[in-house]
Amino acid sequence: MSHARAQDGGRRPIWSSRNRAAGPEGSARRRALARLTSWAPVLPVLIVAVIVLADMAGGAGMVWLPMLAAGPALAATTNGPRGVLSVGLLAVGLGAALGVRDGISGQELGALLSALAAVTLASALASGLRAYRERVLAAVRSVAETAQHALLKPVPSTVGPFQVAVRYSAAAAEARIGGDLYALIPTPYGVRLIVGDVRGKGLPAVGTAALVLGVFREAAYDEPDLLAVVERIERSLARNLGSDDFVTAVVAGYPRTGQLEMVNCGHTPPLLVRTSGGVEAVEPAQPAPPLGLRALTDHVPRLSVLPFADGDQLLLYTDGVTEARDGGREFYPLDEGLARHACDDPARTLGALHDELLDHVGGRLHDDAALLLIRKPVPSREATPTAEPGGMDVAAEVA
Repeated sequence: MSHARAQDGGRRPIWSSRNRAAGPEGSARRRALARLTSWAPVLPVLIVAVIVLADMAGGAGMVWLPMLAAGPALAATTNGPRGVLSVGLLAVGLGAALGVRDGISGQELGALLSALAAVTLASALASGLRAYRERVLAAVRSVAETAQHALLKPVPSTVGPFQVAVRYSAAAAEARIGGDLYALIPTPYGVRLIVGDVRGKGLPAVGTAALVLGVFREAAYDEPDLLAVVERIERSLARNLGSDDFVTAVVAGYPRTGQLEMVNCGHTPPLLVRTSGGVEAVEPAQPAPPLGLRALTDHVPRLSVLPFADGDQLLLYTDGVTEARDGGREFYPLDEGLARHACDDPARTLGALHDELLDHVGGRLHDDAALLLIRKPVPSREATPTAEPGGMDVAAEVA
């Protein structure tokens, strides 16, 4: 559940990094593509010129002249209706001149020019329809971007005591949003966050993701108990989801210094990076069903509490990352990648992970994929801890 959204402290659109080739090689490819694209509007004229030169050199008459229709036909893909008509008129004029020069009979020349005119008119119509569809697509993309900002709001590079980075990729072609969800917000009870995965894809999954995020953002501010936040989401989904729909999710909170609370509802276990080194999966204390399926089982979510010291990092993700396969059908080893790339800058860590993930799958993911990394920075020697509202500590510089 691949268009990527990359988010580094809210400074860049969160879908941009997926199609971005990394490094000097990517920049060279983009420059080469830009040069080729700049020549596209004049290619129809060049084709007409080549055909004219071939006819003048060979004197083949009707052998080459029908190929003049390739000019306006190609112009329909690169130019507007006016450009198509201009290329078509050029082709008709040169065709008439060459036909007279080559001694083609009036009947054959008339048929040739009529065919060129028909191709030109049809190409101009096709160009107009293409331009209209491009305008409609641009409007749809604009709406999608607005929906994306409303649903998956940009996350700043720091939230409360944490450094934060996010990467998101939607599987649907040209999509800005999909069925994966995330949110991280400061509340009176500390920073709280959620990463989830909606069953299915497309608009129904987006609607469910919007529902979960809306309930989470409200409940996270209202409920002192993290389990109560999860219960609010469960009740809302039970009223609004179908019998086969569900959402896997991890809901976490940082209510006090050095302590992280977590509730795992059927989701992939987060990965914890300790300052001492090594990556470990944070398994739930007791298996719990995904959100929306509580009525089908006796298991209920339980709260896990784990120490979270300065320098520790927590990576939450969706199965689109761990289930990504390469050409040999091998899964991407996320824990190994995180161990290789973990550093003091979460944005750089996720950037390296995301690029490596795309290399693993050959450039395109086939499922929505979300990565959210938080890090508790180590206070500098010139800083002393002070308490934030909601039990959060921050470093304040000593004058």
